[in-house]
Amino acid sequence: MKSNETRISEFVLLGLTDVRKLQFLFLVILFFSYLLTITGNFMIIVLANIDRRLHTPMYFFLWNFSVMEIGYTIIITPQTLSHLLTGHRNISYVGCIVQCFTYFYLGTTEVFFFVVMSYDRYLAICNPLCYPSIMHKRLGTLLVFCCWIGSFLIHIGPFAVFLQFPMCNSNILDHFFCDSAPLMRLLCGDTRLLEFFVSLIAVVLLFGTLFFSVVSYINIIRTIFNIPTATGRKKAFSTWASHFMVVSIAYGSSLFLYINPTQTSKMGYAKRLAILNTIVSPLLTPFIYTLRNQQVREAFKDLLKQVAVFIKGPRKT
Repeated sequence: MKSNETRISEFVLLGLTDVRKLQFLFLVILFFSYLLTITGNFMIIVLANIDRRLHTPMYFFLWNFSVMEIGYTIIITPQTLSHLLTGHRNISYVGCIVQCFTYFYLGTTEVFFFVVMSYDRYLAICNPLCYPSIMHKRLGTLLVFCCWIGSFLIHIGPFAVFLQFPMCNSNILDHFFCDSAPLMRLLCGDTRLLEFFVSLIAVVLLFGTLFFSVVSYINIIRTIFNIPTATGRKKAFSTWASHFMVVSIAYGSSLFLYINPTQTSKMGYAKRLAILNTIVSPLLTPFIYTLRNQQVREAFKDLLKQVAVFIKGPRKT
C-alpha cells in the first residue's frame, strides 16, 4: 500500500454550518420538516391502500412514490439532526457508503417514477377510452417493479468499482451527508474513468427521463386545450397539475447543479441543492397532491371521521 493511502474507518462531515445559532435554527426547521414529511407521505400510503376510490394506477404509483420519499428522508435527515444536536459529526465508513448508495439509488428510482407517472397521465388524458385496457394492474405492478430493480442494477456496477479504490489520508467530507462528489475527492489513484461514467449515467438518466416527461406533457397540454368544455379542461388539468409541480421541483434543483458557473463554490452550491432535493421536495410532495386533489381530500376527511368514531367508541344505550 502506498504511503498516502490508509484504511479509513469513519468520516467527519463538516455539516451545514459552524455557526451555533444557525445550527439551532436548522435543527428546529429540519425536525418539523422531518415530522411533516413522514406524516404526509405515510398518510398518502394509508389512504391509497384503504380507500377504494383511490385503488387506481395513478394512486398505486403515488403511494409507491411516497415510500421512496420516506426512504429518501430517513437515510439523511435523522443523521443530520443528530449531528446538529450533539455536535458529533462522525459517520462510519460502512454507514457512509450505504448512505451514498441509497441516496443515488432512491434518486434514480424517483426519476423513473416520474416517467411512469407521466406516461400514466398521458394515457389517462390523451387516450381515456383505451386507458383501462392498457394501464391494468399487472402492467402497473411491472412498471413499479422495473423502477425499483432497474435503479438498483444501474448503480451497483459503478459502486462496486468505487469500492476498489483506496482512500487517501483525509477523512473529512465537506457536506452534511455522504454525497458522491466529496467522496470522490478522497480516492487515491486515477479516478477519471470512474468519474466520467458516473457523470454520463447522471446526465443520461436526468435528461433522458426529462425528455420523455416533457414529450408527455406537450401531448397532455395539446389534449387539454382541445377539450371543448371548460369543466372538462379543468378536470383534466387538475389531475396533471400536481404531478407537474412535483416534477418541476425535483428536476429544477438537479438541472441547476449542472449549470453552476463556478467550481470554487461548487460544494456550497451542492449543499443548498441537496437541501432542496432531500428535505424540501419530499416535504412538499404530499401537500401538493392532497391540497390539489379532491379525491385525496375526500378520502382524508372520511378517514378522520372513521378515526373520530373509533375514538369515541360505541354509544351507550
